[in-house]
Amino acid sequence: MVRIKPFEAIRPPAPQAPRVSSPPYDVIDTSEARALADGNPDSFLHVIRPEIDLPDDTNPYDDSVYQAAAAGLQQLMTNGALARDNAPGLFLYRQTWNGRSQTGLVCCCHVDDYRKDVIRKHEKTRADKEDDRTRHVLSLDAHTGPVFLTYRDQSQIDTAVADDSTHRPLYHFVTPDGVTHTAWSIRDPHKYVNLFESVPLAYVADGHHRSASAERAAAEHQSGNNNHDGTEEYNWFLSVLFPASQLSILPYNRFVGDLNGHTESELVEALRRIGELLPTDEPMPDRPGSFGVHLGGQWYTLCLDEGSIDWADPIGSLDVSLLQDRVLGPLLGIQDPRVDSRIKFIGGIRGIEALECATEQGGIAFAMTPTSIDQLLSVADAGQCMPPKSTWFEPKLRSGLFIHALDTRAAVVS
Repeated sequence: MVRIKPFEAIRPPAPQAPRVSSPPYDVIDTSEARALADGNPDSFLHVIRPEIDLPDDTNPYDDSVYQAAAAGLQQLMTNGALARDNAPGLFLYRQTWNGRSQTGLVCCCHVDDYRKDVIRKHEKTRADKEDDRTRHVLSLDAHTGPVFLTYRDQSQIDTAVADDSTHRPLYHFVTPDGVTHTAWSIRDPHKYVNLFESVPLAYVADGHHRSASAERAAAEHQSGNNNHDGTEEYNWFLSVLFPASQLSILPYNRFVGDLNGHTESELVEALRRIGELLPTDEPMPDRPGSFGVHLGGQWYTLCLDEGSIDWADPIGSLDVSLLQDRVLGPLLGIQDPRVDSRIKFIGGIRGIEALECATEQGGIAFAMTPTSIDQLLSVADAGQCMPPKSTWFEPKLRSGLFIHALDTRAAVVS
């Protein structure tokens, strides 16, 4: 079962929520964060992107960065932009965008469930990003960004969520990207604790580095606590749990900056040997096993023979795998997309125009079919990992609406 726990949330007063909350740290770079936080000392970006308040040449992993993050959190608490609840609670968090809504439960989940694969993963993590987020958690003694989790739908939970989202919301505001954010405080948290006892598994949808760093921070505290019994606050990490049917995954498109020594006409002929390649005015693929290809100012549709795909293989049947195995590797020489600087990944939120713009100076771009939520769950259930940049979840969870304090004796930088 999935264990959840109410927590004493650190959060902004309702009128200040739009001003405090921010995009998550990993979807914007330093310059974008600096521009978004300009003139707003209450922006949570001062906590999760603290380098914006330091000299431009500061090493992003310097001690001063984590010290600035801790100081930023303290400053928001001191000036009243954030305050801690006086009792543990749970919350509902709804995001509405492009006519779709997803409503999740804001709670804490246990690191032991992460370790024991009750909370399942589908991506590998990078050591440098894990190190960074672990230091951030330890420095602030808090989880500042929730892990985006999903679970297979449960009708009883759906009913409870529908009932608890009818009263006056705690927060309700629209962000510049057009997403409406609404949150409610739950009147009976223990009802949800009991309901989630019937949920056998949860899955990391977005936030693999945040969940891994939460586990590492907990392990560090456990090793230094001779009286550790598993109930300490550091054993729990901030999460939002969404039913799988409500989630929307956008494609994660690809661009390669050169043709690996081929001419455009040679590459067109090579692609025709891989599948059916036809010029098109509709670049978005309409089925798994097909791709939009932008080359030489022209869009094509590349359709693989469906009979050549092993649909029972949860990894091999992914479009990102098919493209890698049949095009990117053998034709374009991209052997390891995790480290090859020639390939760029372009989130579907940026649209087809971003692919056309990328190829203005040459190269080739691929419009992908989105990975489905069922594929994600199947990969996680098989204990496997997807190729890099397989999913782009949208909308993103705002940071700064809910923070979870670990309540250790002192925050540390290690």
